Amino acid sequence: MDAVDALNEIAFWLERELAPSFKVQAFRRAAATIAPLDAAELAARVADGRLKRTKGIGDRTFQVIAQAVDGQVPDYLADLRQRNDQPLDTGGAELLAQLRGDLHSHTEWSDGTVPIEVMAAAAATLGREYQAITDHSPTLTVASGLSAERLEEQLDVIAGLDTGSLTLLTGIEVDILENGALDQTPELLGRLDVVVGSVHSKLRSDRRTMTKRMLGGIHDPQTNVLGHCTGRLVQGSRGTRPPS
Repeated sequence: MDAVDALNEIAFWLERELAPSFKVQAFRRAAATIAPLDAAELAARVADGRLKRTKGIGDRTFQVIAQAVDGQVPDYLADLRQRNDQPLDTGGAELLAQLRGDLHSHTEWSDGTVPIEVMAAAAATLGREYQAITDHSPTLTVASGLSAERLEEQLDVIAGLDTGSLTLLTGIEVDILENGALDQTPELLGRLDVVVGSVHSKLRSDRRTMTKRMLGGIHDPQTNVLGHCTGRLVQGSRGTRPPS
C-alpha cells in the first residue's frame, strides 16, 4: 500500500471520529514529509532508521509507513476501517447515494486541516463530481480568514491543479457583516464559482436584527448559498449552541 495514501486515509478516519486536531495533523504532517520521496528512497530510509529520526515522523506514523512500505495494510489503518465500517446514520443511505458534490468546505488555508489537493483527492475517492473550496473571509481572523491577496493566491493554486474528472470549484464562505454587507470585494466575489454567505458573530442578536442582517446578505447578487442559517451548534469542542 502507498504510505502517503495510508497516512492520509488514517487522518480522514480520525477526522470522521472527531479526534483532536493535533492527532489528525500528525498524520497529515507525516504524509507531507514523505511525499517528495520515491519508493526506493523511502524504503531505504525506513530500513536504516533515518526516517524515524526525521522531523515530522513519530513512533506511530513510522510504524504505519514501515508496514505500508512492506506491502501491508497498516494495523492502525485496518483498525480504523473496521471501527468505521458502518454508516454514521443508517437512515441516510438513499440520500447519500444521490450526493454529487459539496459546496461548503474549508482547507488548511483557513480553519480546515487539509491541503486543497488532498481534499480534492478525497472528494474524487468518494465519487463526487464536484467540490467547492470555500475558505473564510478576512473579518473572521480567528479562523485565519483569507485577505483579498491570499484569496487571489488560492485561485492561482486551484487553477494549477489537475483534479482529473472532479470539477474543483472556486469559492468562499464570506461573512455577512452587521450591516448586511459581504466581507470581500465585489470584484473578487464576481470571479468565484460559489459564494456562501454566513453570519459568524453576535449570533444571539434579537430576531429583527438578525433577520435584517441575513436579508442584507441574501439580497447581494453575488450570494449563492446562505450558510448555517440557524446558528445552531450540535456538537464539537466548543460545546453546543441553540438556534439564533
